Amino acid sequence: MITDFIKSCYYEILSYFVIEKQEYKIKGECKKCGKCCETIYAAYNYSESEFRIMQKIFPIYKRFYIKGKDEDGNCFFGCKYKDKETNLCVEYGKRPIMCRRYPQKKLSFYAQMPEGCGYYIEKKKFKDYLK
Repeated sequence: MITDFIKSCYYEILSYFVIEKQEYKIKGECKKCGKCCETIYAAYNYSESEFRIMQKIFPIYKRFYIKGKDEDGNCFFGCKYKDKETNLCVEYGKRPIMCRRYPQKKLSFYAQMPEGCGYYIEKKKFKDYLK
């Protein structure tokens, strides 16, 4: 009984060191709809106070504002530099690197593209991971 408990603890500890390597491929093309500038998620889920601190440390974050929270309580952001009429960035030449790279062709976490966006995520089937 004690050995089962020790084994369970051992395997539980090992599970924290398992690196999950899944990549999601993004395909499609930009429709210049501006939806990517309206609902921006960060890889790290900032609280409102953490985001305010990040804006002080990294001035580039001042271009973003907290637009709301999703059903899980995660903040999502909007960009102050999106033109409401054309849906284009008014500071296109000065946009941050995260905007220049959007969307990255490979992600290590699952994300969703905004509805109506020209990009989509290629979903893999379980059999694909076994290969």
